[in-house]
Amino acid sequence: MKKKTIAMIAAGVIIVGVISGYTWLNKSMGNNVEIESVIPAQTPGTEAANTPAATNASTNTAGGATVTAEQLNGDWTIADTSKVYWSVTTSQETVNFVDNSVKGSWTVNLDDITSMTGEGTVDMSALDSGNGQRDEHVKGDDFLAVAANPTSTFVVKSFSELPAEWTEGTAVPVEMQGTLTVKGMAKDVTFAAKAAYSGGQLLLSGTTTVTFADFGMTSPHSIVLDAENNLLVSLELVLTK
Repeated sequence: MKKKTIAMIAAGVIIVGVISGYTWLNKSMGNNVEIESVIPAQTPGTEAANTPAATNASTNTAGGATVTAEQLNGDWTIADTSKVYWSVTTSQETVNFVDNSVKGSWTVNLDDITSMTGEGTVDMSALDSGNGQRDEHVKGDDFLAVAANPTSTFVVKSFSELPAEWTEGTAVPVEMQGTLTVKGMAKDVTFAAKAAYSGGQLLLSGTTTVTFADFGMTSPHSIVLDAENNLLVSLELVLTK
């Protein structure tokens, strides 16, 4: 009788523990970050000056104006309003991480696309999903090992052809091939992107898909949660001269 009672108590403790663990895990989940594009969708007739990026610019120009090569060509610096997002899709939802500590430089030359360059460095310690416990776990040795690998980089190797003439506030498609380095591991990637000139700023919005395995990581799994192996990387860059 005593053994049966002890077994029942032990079973109850296990059940309570599982429920408590699930409750804690459930609270630690949830997406708290929305991806904000620097090139928001515009309805016909919307002026570029109404976009957030243009609003923050020192000079706003009405949409529809022709953008000259002189305005576009030259050296650009990634502004501190730029962000990089990392998105993980689980069996319950997609969770976004944002990193607003991005630095780098770009050189634009519409007359010679082969001479164009671009590079960026992201401080991985600034990665934020709005959940401190989750962030610390992701930055730990099981995943990004940020203490040993504090930065990630992207270096462009080539750009697709760009139009010779642009219109203020109108996005143009561009494909960027380059190398993404995370945890010291390099992966060749292609960003499908769009670029726009607005209010004296060059705006770049693009995405690519990589996997946990590309950078020596294993996608997280538990009895209540599975994560896809794919990771979506989103660049939302504001560049200034």
